Amino acid sequence: MAELKIPKFQNESEEARWWESHQEEIAGEFERAAAEGRLGTGTVVGKGATPTTTIRLDPDDIARAKVQAKRRGLRYQTYLKMLLREALLEEERKRA
Repeated sequence: MAELKIPKFQNESEEARWWESHQEEIAGEFERAAAEGRLGTGTVVGKGATPTTTIRLDPDDIARAKVQAKRRGLRYQTYLKMLLREALLEEERKRA
């Protein structure tokens, strides 16, 4: 079997449909990996994980982020990370 290519998704709904429609291929690959001893612990995401940072946010700001993220088809944590990155890059541009 050719390697399963995971596409880029526009939103979580699209991603969920893709994973659901490829269940048999994924299960087959998992079984082959188990038989070959290629299974490890954790997830693919964990291999290149970024450090975790905890910050306290105003509940109203979290509620706003959830509403805005939902409109974009994103999880609110992802949306907040995007906003922070954009603000940091903008600040760097201003100082350059």
